[in-house]
Amino acid sequence: MKWTYNWLKDYLKTDATPETIADTLTRIGLEVEDLQSPVSPIAAKIVECKPHENSDHLHVLMVDDGSGTLRQVVCGAPNARTGLVSALAIPGCVVGGMEIKSGKLRGVLSDGMMCSGKELGISEDHSGIIELPSDTKIGSPALETHVVFDAGITPNRPDYLSVRGIARDLSAAGVGTYLAPNDPGFQSVSGSRSVVIKTDKCRTYNMIEIHGINMLPSDKTIASRLTAIGINPKNAPVDATNYICYDMAQPMHCFDADEIHGDIIVRMATPGEKFTDLFDTEHELSESDMVIADDKGVLALAGVIGGARGCTTENTRNIILESAYFDPVSVRKTAKRLGISTDSSYRFERGIDPTITGVAVMRAAKIIMNACGGDIVCSVAAGTDIKPDIKIEYTPGYFATKTGFDIDSETQKNILLSLGYDIKTRGTKWILTPPSFRIDVEIPETVVSDLVRIYGYEKIATAMTHTTGTARPHDTREMNIKTLLASRGLNECRSFGFGNLATEQLLSDRPNVAISNPITADYDTLRNGLLFGLLMSVSNNEKRGFPDLNLFEYGVVFDGDIPGMEHTSLCIVRTGSTSPKHWTGRNRSVDIYDVKSDLIALLQGQRFTVSSDNAPRWAHPYRYGAIMQGKNKLAEFGELHPSVAKKLRIKTNTVIAIIDDVKVLPSPRCGRQPTLLDFQPITRDFAFIVNTDTPSEKLTSVARGADSRIVDVVVFDAFDMGDGNKSIAFTITIQPTDNMTESDLMQIQSSVIGLVSKKCNAQIRDK
Repeated sequence: MKWTYNWLKDYLKTDATPETIADTLTRIGLEVEDLQSPVSPIAAKIVECKPHENSDHLHVLMVDDGSGTLRQVVCGAPNARTGLVSALAIPGCVVGGMEIKSGKLRGVLSDGMMCSGKELGISEDHSGIIELPSDTKIGSPALETHVVFDAGITPNRPDYLSVRGIARDLSAAGVGTYLAPNDPGFQSVSGSRSVVIKTDKCRTYNMIEIHGINMLPSDKTIASRLTAIGINPKNAPVDATNYICYDMAQPMHCFDADEIHGDIIVRMATPGEKFTDLFDTEHELSESDMVIADDKGVLALAGVIGGARGCTTENTRNIILESAYFDPVSVRKTAKRLGISTDSSYRFERGIDPTITGVAVMRAAKIIMNACGGDIVCSVAAGTDIKPDIKIEYTPGYFATKTGFDIDSETQKNILLSLGYDIKTRGTKWILTPPSFRIDVEIPETVVSDLVRIYGYEKIATAMTHTTGTARPHDTREMNIKTLLASRGLNECRSFGFGNLATEQLLSDRPNVAISNPITADYDTLRNGLLFGLLMSVSNNEKRGFPDLNLFEYGVVFDGDIPGMEHTSLCIVRTGSTSPKHWTGRNRSVDIYDVKSDLIALLQGQRFTVSSDNAPRWAHPYRYGAIMQGKNKLAEFGELHPSVAKKLRIKTNTVIAIIDDVKVLPSPRCGRQPTLLDFQPITRDFAFIVNTDTPSEKLTSVARGADSRIVDVVVFDAFDMGDGNKSIAFTITIQPTDNMTESDLMQIQSSVIGLVSKKCNAQIRDK
């Protein structure tokens, strides 16, 4: 979705900069992927025009651009002449999607480009460079430039596909005041034509017929805004439909009324019926395709694309405007089957506001008649534009239940009102009615999501960091199990719910559930265990130099292809060494007793026996055990089989524990959940040579004081060098508070080296 800054300000009274608006939108859920501030072509006067020595049609111009120094430009326009004021695109300007640069044409330097009306996007004239009034101020912008926003739209927020929708959310976020438009209401006018809806896939259809127009260009504001977002202006009627599509998120279409025979009919296509679209591509339709037709056949694919018959031309004098609500599923099926994607289908597929079809078509009619003249001879509304009656029961306390953080009910109410919700109070409950443009809101969880994003994720994260007590909003059995494992130094891993047939058969003999249409060839089954995903994480991390891992995954695995044939499993994988390197002793590699102790902690005192029979395919046959209660297997643990490790390209020693069904576990008794850090810690190693009498604690204390972000210093090596000196090596742990660059890290390292060298009379060891 693209829009311009000045377009946004039609609906938002604000002094916020484009950068502030972009940051705010990204914070509240609309990620602004690009922000363009183009350089405008400027008015320049040709003070000298002479023929190019190496060309029979090019001219070498000397132009005054207001800078005080004449600029040389090579130009091929036949109307280039001394004294003409035209538009000059200097290097850095983007014209027609290409950035202008200085360069030579036929051996002569051209430091810019003189522009035609078509190149500027304000007309179709390309016969010569544009001629500006002689009194135009030299050096002034030749046309209005636009700051352009480009944002990625998630499927659940079709209201963001309109400039108005973006302005409403910015107003709710406190960036400005929403300026509600004064749109004309739909007015019926009896005429010779009517609309017949023959399918329940079309809820409402509005048609306006205008006669006596002159096919003229749009006004400069509409044309320049469309050009800025990448849409080439055609003429006022076509531009009006495109403009309303982006302004209100209401797709529209414009027909040549003289090519329409009889009434407008909305129906499903006849199987095998032929249709030729605007680009002269013929399609064979099926009974699942919704069409707009007249007495002679199909005029357009509803919500997807118009047809060759009935399209407007430069000779059109009478037009029909349509504005309708089409079923999103029907439009999606047709667009996907035929491989057609348009601005119209993109919006209809996601769902549009069902209440604005009449307002939109009236606004488009006003825009067209203001530019082209004409009179409305027929205006018909068929169907109903009543919005769905959605009522959501909500209590302010539900927010804390879902987020673990509370905001007062008055703040919640103000946020919801600013987003357009209607609130009725019924005792302690609120009955919420979402606005018609928010078709994604049907459940209380979406209301909570709206409150969180407008209130500010960063505020909630900060407040929760300082929350005291042991109560947690999700104090469930699953969360308690995860918390216990986290307290044992394990990190949770979340992988896809898919598996790979070849690898799963390598790991176990359990049945596999094939996927008929996998997302990739590597994920061709529903996973029958969690081990595959964890081992892939081990392999990938080892490739990148991180062999020491402590991972677990708690998730659903599948026993068959029928709903209900699944259960929840738990898998633990430890690899590499048990602890970082330290001067007090050698690192110990993980072994099967490490994962066995994890299982014992989870079983919380249950009695069991250990059996080494029937090792699974993934396990080393002599380094495996199963935890049993009678004949029931509660869990199993062991070392990864060498042949399996080789095939998965894992060189690090790997031990595994699996609880196939977590129902065997009691609910753990856990303390407060540890605070999660926003940024991953960073470690750096140092080695210094100091006097034998210097205690290592002095070095670590000085190093820790070098920067507030150094949270830990551990000595891992110390030895006597035999010449009155000794070597001390230590690791510092840096906990970033913000994104850090390599130069930031180098600054911390330099501070540590400088401070330790000065205060401890130490010398950095380079070998």
